[in-house]
Order: sequence, then structure tokens, then C-alpha cells
Amino acid sequence: MYTNIRKGLHIQYNNEVYKILDFLHVKPGKGYPFVRTKLKNLMTGHILENNFSAKHKVKEVKIVSDLYQYLYRDGEIFYFMNTINYNQIPIDKKLIKNHTDFLKEGIKLTIFFHIKSDNNQIVLFLKMPPTVILKVKSTEKVRKKDTINTSNKISILETGAKLLVPLFINSGEYIKINTDRKSYIERIRK
Repeated sequence: MYTNIRKGLHIQYNNEVYKILDFLHVKPGKGYPFVRTKLKNLMTGHILENNFSAKHKVKEVKIVSDLYQYLYRDGEIFYFMNTINYNQIPIDKKLIKNHTDFLKEGIKLTIFFHIKSDNNQIVLFLKMPPTVILKVKSTEKVRKKDTINTSNKISILETGAKLLVPLFINSGEYIKINTDRKSYIERIRK
């Protein structure tokens, strides 16, 4: 087998960047051998299963990541600072997608880049920390009869995001949030 496919490799396939999650060399009784792969699209997160011929050479891409601190927002542009060399980079809101709900000044996150050449790198995506702590700016009023049928209410966080929280959460309190599921975890005493 001549393929360069291996687990953890980042490749370019159909003009998008994928990470190889798993692979299996298959030698059928009839026909040519092939490699069955499970690929994860780094931009969308979708999982794709694909077969490559055993002699297929995939195009490897270089992906690097660094820890950045969120500084501020100016319209549709978000500014981040590298925590090691203090270089600042602007990122358009389109690339950040749905992570803007929990972006608070000072939060640290990982930014992944696709290195095309020595002077050309493209922001692929941001990886938020698994949890963040944010202040509840306001919550909706709950009447006594509402507590019978519901156990959650809508709150507005300091970042402007709306989130379902338990009825006992009040304005001014701090809560821990799961950034992947966009859900309340617990109340934090400060």
C-alpha cells in the first residue's frame, strides 16, 4: 500500500480541510485494495466517510493553533491578541459563526490557522473554552402559576446572549455555561 493516510492527519479534500479521525486498509477478495476513512470537516464539524484507492496520495495541509485573548469588537470585526507574542489579529464575524454569544473581553481561546505558505495563513476556526462564567444581566419575571408547568426562564447575559436558566437564577448573579451545548451548568458564587 502506498497511501500516506494516517490518523490525526489534516488533509485537503474537495477544496476543504479535513482531519482523519479513523482509517482502515481494506483488501477485498475481488477488486483493488482501498482505504476506508472517517473525516471531520474542520470548518463545519461534519463527519464524512470516504474511500480512497490504496495508491491515492492525499494532499496534507499544515494546521497550527495558538492561544489568543479576545480584546474588543468593532462592528463586524473582532480583535484578538496572541498571548505569547502580543500580535493582534482582526477576524470577521462570518468566521466566528455562533461563538459570539459567549465572547467576553479578556476570555482566552484557541484559534486554528491553515498555513498556505510562509507569509499566508488563513483563520479556520475558533475553539472556545468548554465553559465560561458570565453575569446575568436580566431575567424574565416569573409568576407563581408559571412555576407549575416550567422549570426554566429566559435570561439575558452580559454579552447580550439569551439563555434558558432555572427559575431561581436572578439578575446580577454569575453562571457557568457549557459553550458547546449552549446550556446552563451551575450558579457561581463570587
